[in-house]
Amino acid sequence: MLSDTIVAISTALNNSAIAIVRLSGDEAFDIAQEIFDRDLSKHKVNEMIYGHIVKDGQILDEVYLVKFSKGRSFTYEDMVEINCHGGVYITREVLNLCLSKGARLALRGEFSKRAYLNGRIDLAQAESINDIINAQNSIQAKSAIKGISGSIAKLIDPLLEKIMAMIGMIEVNIDYPEYDDVTIITHEHLVPEVQKWIKELEVMIQKAERFRIVKDGLKVAIIGKPNVGKSSLLNALLKKDKAIVTEIAGTTRDLVEDSVVLDNITLHLIDTAGIREASDVVEKIGIERSLKAIEEADLVILLIDASRPRDDEDQRLYELVKDKKHLVVFNKTDLNGQVKGMKIAAQKGEIDELLDYFNNLCLSNLSLIDEDILNNERQIALARSSRDTLKEVLKAALNGVDLDLLSSDLYTAYHDLSMIVGKDYEDDLIDHLFKNFCLGK
Repeated sequence: MLSDTIVAISTALNNSAIAIVRLSGDEAFDIAQEIFDRDLSKHKVNEMIYGHIVKDGQILDEVYLVKFSKGRSFTYEDMVEINCHGGVYITREVLNLCLSKGARLALRGEFSKRAYLNGRIDLAQAESINDIINAQNSIQAKSAIKGISGSIAKLIDPLLEKIMAMIGMIEVNIDYPEYDDVTIITHEHLVPEVQKWIKELEVMIQKAERFRIVKDGLKVAIIGKPNVGKSSLLNALLKKDKAIVTEIAGTTRDLVEDSVVLDNITLHLIDTAGIREASDVVEKIGIERSLKAIEEADLVILLIDASRPRDDEDQRLYELVKDKKHLVVFNKTDLNGQVKGMKIAAQKGEIDELLDYFNNLCLSNLSLIDEDILNNERQIALARSSRDTLKEVLKAALNGVDLDLLSSDLYTAYHDLSMIVGKDYEDDLIDHLFKNFCLGK
């Protein structure tokens, strides 16, 4: 499919001053020439060329056309961008003309896909292109720009090089024992290196998880006994009556979700059904969903009724969340302020202490915007997988497992990490062996 010449409208399809129709592929110049009334061969690449789009011998539109040569365009293929008037009819007509001359309608994201497949960008940069398009605030935009510039590759490439160097030396020790000028790798060499790599990945993952809060917001589940004030807290944070508030226990029987933008952070809030023993089938389903929300949340707020003594049910809920990132908050402190900890009176809207906590949580991580950092959950998950595999390598190495057996696990760790930017680890190994050990001579 890379041999096809593709075409698409690259701007929003609505009435506007300008629209761009983009062609990419080996026949891009030929197709453009068939519908354009100027001789493209007489113009340089990257030059804005004035002329007309012609259909059936008649001028269809007055346009500016730019051609980009292979190896210097976004897709690393011959490309043409036609800047036509932005009417819906005209734009579609230009598109249809290109299709009639042999171009194929591009699939979603296919221009970026070709840029990746042709080596113009790596996988992380491709993701960042989508991020910059969908950015909703300055932090997301700045993070995406860093990603487009290759910040992810700068972050992981040094570690990939170290792991590949170790794999290469192990492979040489196994397959080319006659090379006496190559370091003989032992467990004493491997163990401290793997320990360093694990630590590097731990730092990488922790920073990424902290920064994700700044960039994408915090997923917060509010839990507590029935009638403790969870819905009142949700309404106070949202500054609107999103959830029903009554004195009847068990009013919230399903998850209630909404988002709010505070001074420095976006909260994705989940008001859960009160977690208790229930005989009602509908309430049981709500409680099951609440337990799932707890597992998926970045932070769990355990709401305690300050007007009543803490009991076994409060303790049971604490045991449920103690191993997760959590915050214990005492509600109804207008009825009893004699408690230690974070205090709010949600029904009266007195939640300043909690708001300060969230805003300060974001500020403490804001400086990470200037660092090279993993950008999304896919990248973080691959880094976690690589780290976990290296932990298995470390454990096996400490137990004296043969290095040739550990080599495959090192491959796995390298592969997971390399997939963050979409590298081919087999090609990397071949390149490394020839470059460092002259095995091709």
